[in-house]
Amino acid sequence: MPRVLLITGASRGIGAATALLAAENGWDVAVNYTRDAQAAAQVVQDIRALGRHAHAFQADVGIEADIERLFHSVDKEMGVLSGLVNNAGVLDVAARLDNTSWERWERIMRINVLGSMACAKQAVLRMSTAHGGKGGSIVNVSSAAAKLGAPNLYVDYATSKGAIDTFTVGLAKEVATEGVRVNGVRPGLILTDIHASGGQPERAQQLAHLVPMQRPGTSLEVAQAIVWLLSDAATYVTGSLIDVGGGR
Repeated sequence: MPRVLLITGASRGIGAATALLAAENGWDVAVNYTRDAQAAAQVVQDIRALGRHAHAFQADVGIEADIERLFHSVDKEMGVLSGLVNNAGVLDVAARLDNTSWERWERIMRINVLGSMACAKQAVLRMSTAHGGKGGSIVNVSSAAAKLGAPNLYVDYATSKGAIDTFTVGLAKEVATEGVRVNGVRPGLILTDIHASGGQPERAQQLAHLVPMQRPGTSLEVAQAIVWLLSDAATYVTGSLIDVGGGR
């Protein structure tokens, strides 16, 4: 019986790398995207080329109704959900807190925190033995910013990821006896497009000297940690936060 994995924000970066690696490891993958249908379609095509089942699903994880529609669509098109990667997330242009707005904070918290919580809720409703499920695994993508605070850049984004860390630990304990494992991965400086959305497309390379390993990481290196946490090799791992940051 194939295992079905839903990855939010899977059309690019860490999400896309995780989708492909998961497919290589025997998962069928539901590829969620918000806007870039063409990129999502390419990820789906690449997964199918590996011999796995895949579909693209449009949904904005900052909207509760979209999340509910997403999970119902995955149920219908792909079957019983066994894994969830809460990868979708946003930041804004680099700025001090006193130069940012309520609207900016609200958008970041709505997508990064509330969206992840709502997706996890839907996954638990399907996976938990308390709801008649057969178990499963949830991996939340946090950030090294949760530890570092991201001063003068995006304290609001760092705060949202700190909330994800707390949520990961709390939910893991809540469903530990119900067959559901919940873990988190905290990427450091990774070569992805998210830096461009923050107005600093070269940030990973420019700050590589701050990393003990003296280089930025890749999406695949983060994906490897995520897919391991999803796997049967990590059956006694829950409530854990794995740093993938080159020692930073």
